[in-house]
Amino acid sequence: MLETMLLRGFIIIVALIALARPASAQVTLSLINEYPATAISGEADAFFADAVMRRSAGRIVVQPIPDAKSGLRSRDQLKAVTEGRFAMANSVGGTLGDEDPLFLLSSLPFVTPTVGDARALYEAAKPLYERLFAERKQKLLYVVPWPPSGVWSAVPLRGAAALKSLKIRTYDNTGTEVMAKVAASAAIVSFSELNTKLESGEINAVLSSGDGGAGRQMWKYLKNFSEVGYALPLSFASISLAAWTSLDDAGRSALEAARARNNRTAMVGADKPPLRELRAHAPEWRRDRRETAGRRDGCAACRSRYNCHRVAGPCGTGCAARVA
Repeated sequence: MLETMLLRGFIIIVALIALARPASAQVTLSLINEYPATAISGEADAFFADAVMRRSAGRIVVQPIPDAKSGLRSRDQLKAVTEGRFAMANSVGGTLGDEDPLFLLSSLPFVTPTVGDARALYEAAKPLYERLFAERKQKLLYVVPWPPSGVWSAVPLRGAAALKSLKIRTYDNTGTEVMAKVAASAAIVSFSELNTKLESGEINAVLSSGDGGAGRQMWKYLKNFSEVGYALPLSFASISLAAWTSLDDAGRSALEAARARNNRTAMVGADKPPLRELRAHAPEWRRDRRETAGRRDGCAACRSRYNCHRVAGPCGTGCAARVA
């Protein structure tokens, strides 16, 4: 009898201890991005955050902070992560050229005209990129290939002579040097500063991707997009080593799986992520497919969500651009 009572008491004590033990605390990691949530890099961040949430069973929350709501431009984000002001950042490589010239590699003009070229160049340079981030106390997570850069302009560009009237925004030093040779003027302008400078007339053209999420901010001023196959630049998402090492093994495994998924999806091609991933993550993709069914050519300007369709502009999905 006494033994039974002692055993019962022992079981009760163990149960109480188990109930009193705190559950694993939820961890929140901020992920900053100068570009809008609807831009391709913003959607990649949301894709990553969703994967981390599911793979960690809600224990890790990646909180995207798009549209420069962090108060930082892309060129300042890398330093902010190193200093511990934010856990993660997704930055366009060309904006980091002052940190190291290697960041300009993906936006070299006319070197990577196709997604396959961009993938090959990235794979060759990947160890160097990883070293650059490690030197800044960060870990490279995933990259986002942007659709090809072209020229947004207020008037159609009918020939080389039309370039002489352009006061064009560029996104890195290389672009500035190239465009300064053919345009009236060329200068680096952060994406978040574009509207102000377009409104004032300080610039009347933009060297940028044909990405629809980013392009929507420019349609009010620039109705024309000229495909020139300039470059397929990369954005780089990284996490501070301090934030990385603070996670337990299960947490790091969740991030590793999510980043592998992002890299696999992105590098399949900027125009066509795997259908299974799109259907699971983007109902909008199915709507866009219905709206653009039967159309053959390409709207390089809008690309819509995940750049899943190509139609002749104006494309009928809200894109106001006309493709030269």
